[in-house]
Amino acid sequence: MKQLILIALISASLFGCKDNKPTDGKFHIVTTTSMITDLVENIGGDKVVVQGLMGAGVDPHLYKASEGDVSKLSNANMILYSGLHLEGKLVEVFEKMKKQNINTVAISDALDKKDLIGSTLFASNYDPHIWFDVKNWEQITVFVAQQLATAMPENKEYFKANADTYLNKLKALKEEIEAEIATLPEDKRRLVTAHDAFSYFGKAYNFDVVGLQGLSTATEAGVQDVQKTASYIIEHKVKAVFIESSVPRRTVEALQAAVNSKKQEVVIGGTLFSDALGNPGTPEGTYIGMFKFNVHTIVSSLK
Repeated sequence: MKQLILIALISASLFGCKDNKPTDGKFHIVTTTSMITDLVENIGGDKVVVQGLMGAGVDPHLYKASEGDVSKLSNANMILYSGLHLEGKLVEVFEKMKKQNINTVAISDALDKKDLIGSTLFASNYDPHIWFDVKNWEQITVFVAQQLATAMPENKEYFKANADTYLNKLKALKEEIEAEIATLPEDKRRLVTAHDAFSYFGKAYNFDVVGLQGLSTATEAGVQDVQKTASYIIEHKVKAVFIESSVPRRTVEALQAAVNSKKQEVVIGGTLFSDALGNPGTPEGTYIGMFKFNVHTIVSSLK
């Protein structure tokens, strides 16, 4: 029934919004996650109008399109989404948009499949949390600039210049976070979080990563998951576990209680930004600010 309602909603929006295309002469891009919104704003600058569907604290795994979202998507010049089934409940919407000849692009197409982390437990068979390796984000920056240049060739040099500026910022970010991570002894690099969003981070920066839930937040952690993770924390004397901004904190609190009941203390080290950035206008509301915040929170809590 829900699937039929979604299809009807898309069809109604497509047929009802044909005369609602923007008339301001701007190139309109609709993005899904806040990470993509931030990236496109950096590259597109004043040549584009960017509308992000998902704000701070929004979980893309569970996000469903509203009628307003479908209207935005159907009237866009371009749609940029993450892909690899991160936005699992929007897959049918994206397919409909492609059939309506709306330029609909997955930014994950920028990456070679050999660089992705595989998973037999996720729909795409790959971990979709690709933004947690800055090297991936550098490739995606180049890819997005190319996509914009193809759509607006008259602004090709403008997009390339903006992308080059942003790539320099990402290079500086890598140097800063690597220096801070180097202050944390390797035997303390054990990151326990609400769900399995940080595997790319772990691979890139030599952390052992344990997520209480799986790659998607659609399935909640059970008692066995809590007990297994509690045993890991006790065995390795992990000092802190972390909540995520887009995932309810109750499962991590249950994990903390399970560890403490075994006479070992573990603290909640703070809240990490995983599937969404922070509030607009704050440092954490940008990809670079989010990454710095996460690394500082992790390192300072695990020392």
